[in-house]
Formats: sequence, C-alpha cells, structure tokens
Amino acid sequence: MRYRRLGRTGWEISEIGYGAWGVGGKQWLGGDDRESRDALRRALELGFNFIDTALAYGDGHSERLVGEVVREAPGKVYVATKVPPKNRLWPARPGVPIEEVFPYEYIVASTEESLRNLRAAAIDLQPLHVWNPEWIESGVWRRAFEDLKRSGKVRAVGVSINDHQPDSALDLVRTGLVDSVQVIYNVWDQSPERRLFPLCAELNTGVLARVPLDEGSLAGAVTESTRFAPGEFREWYFRGGRKKEVAERVEALRRDLGSAGAALAETALRFCISHPAVTSVIPGMRKTRNVEANAAVSELGPLSAEILAVLKRHAWCKNYYS
Repeated sequence: MRYRRLGRTGWEISEIGYGAWGVGGKQWLGGDDRESRDALRRALELGFNFIDTALAYGDGHSERLVGEVVREAPGKVYVATKVPPKNRLWPARPGVPIEEVFPYEYIVASTEESLRNLRAAAIDLQPLHVWNPEWIESGVWRRAFEDLKRSGKVRAVGVSINDHQPDSALDLVRTGLVDSVQVIYNVWDQSPERRLFPLCAELNTGVLARVPLDEGSLAGAVTESTRFAPGEFREWYFRGGRKKEVAERVEALRRDLGSAGAALAETALRFCISHPAVTSVIPGMRKTRNVEANAAVSELGPLSAEILAVLKRHAWCKNYYS
C-alpha cells in the first residue's frame, strides 16, 4: 500500500481508502455485520489506514462498526465521518439557507453523536455531507469548524461536494478554511481535473475521490439483466433504461482498452490514483475479496499515458443522482 499526504494536515493516508457507506446496511442490502467486520479488519491488515464513513450511513451503524474495528487496530487509523444535512436532502438545494441545513447547534450535536458512535475522543476529519456555494459568506459553518477544532473534538474539516458539481467548491477551497474536499471523480466524470484539482494542488488541500466505480458500472457489474434487491439504492440509481445505457458504455470502453479492459475495476481505480492531486480514492467495500483486490491496485500504481489517453475519450456527462 502506498500513502499520500492529506493536504496541510500532514497525515500520510493510504491512497486506497475504505468507503464505509455499504457497511451501514439500510440502502445496501445483502451484507451482514460479520462480513463487514471481517472486511474492515482485512483492510487494516493490508495497510489501509483511512476510512470514510458518515452519521447518515445506517443512522450511525456504519460509524459503530468502524469504531469497533478501529479500536482494535495496533496502529493509527484515520477516520472521516460526515455531518448529514438537517433537512436530509442530498444534494443541497439552491436557495435554502444554511440555517435550515447546518445550524451551528446541529453541527455540534451531530459531532457529539458521531463521537459516541465511534467511541472516540476526537474525529480526525469531519466534512459537511453537502455543500451549497451560496453559504460561502455565512459565519455559521466557519464558527462551527473553528470551535470544534479549538475544542479538540475535530482535528480537520472539509466538505463533500454536491454530485457532479466540482466547481461549486472553488470559492470554499480559496478560503483556506477546509483541509480537504470529497468529490465524485471517475472515468465517466473527469470534470474535477479542469479547475478543482489544480486549485487544491496550489493551496495544499486534500482530495478524496468518491464513487470511483460509479456504484458498480465501472466494475463491469451492471448489465441489462442485473437485478438489485428491492429497496436497495442501486435499484433506484440504475432505474429505467440506465442499465442498458451503462452496459453499452462499458462495452465500448472495454473494446477501446483491449486487454486492459479485462480488469475494469482495477483500471478504474488506477485512473483515480493516476492524478497527483488525489490523496485517496474511497471505493465502497463490504467483502474481504473486494478489499484484497482493491489493495492490490496500489501496488500497481498509476496507469500509463497510453491507457489514460484512451480513458480520456470516455468522459461522459451524466447525473444518475438527479
């Protein structure tokens, strides 16, 4: 496992991080806590030292599982956990004031709840789970971040940028008040490369690349005949004709990649770590076999210029979260 510095924090974190949405259950069906614990423990054995979770993942269930496993770890494991919007709307809606989404007292109370779930004295990295650029001048988030860091309950802060809107956080990064941003970045959505990544590199802001496999499509796991459990998040995400659409896109991608297309998930993750601005890519994992496969990606390192050139041609402007 290779490690990269998370911006100005100075922390050296694994370039493959552990996305812990799935271990929270609820929107990701078919797993169980025993399997999740085994996967988390195996990740730490293989050198993962960064886990991304959130209070909203299973209403704190993911945090509790993560906290349990991290407490057993012999070495330092960095944990990021996000403050959910009070109105429970993802993404943030234009025109809605921050007082309805992240009032000061609510941010503090959510922090306390996450600390109880994790059974930790401090949260390493605490992002807001949504962001609205209209809030940039508000003193609410600034005061909450400053007070929580001053109290020692939070060591670093950031935001998870709204789906497919990397430029919405440019002014936020320019304030220098956030230590990292979390953004969708994958073969389909390469838009953060244009403005967000250069700015983060210039200002020494950490970057966490989320949704690197597009909820499974870039792992080659979605075909027209794929069936998801009723009520699972991906049943909604790939609704209508979307399974057919992504299957056709994946087929074209594999064809252009040639032999490199055989290990599509591996190639998709290596695409993310090929960009020097990315600190860590955080694929979701629930099974030990996925942990082991993803850990091996770090050993392979960045992709060649030739393969990156092929992938650049497959950028795709879509938003299945809308």
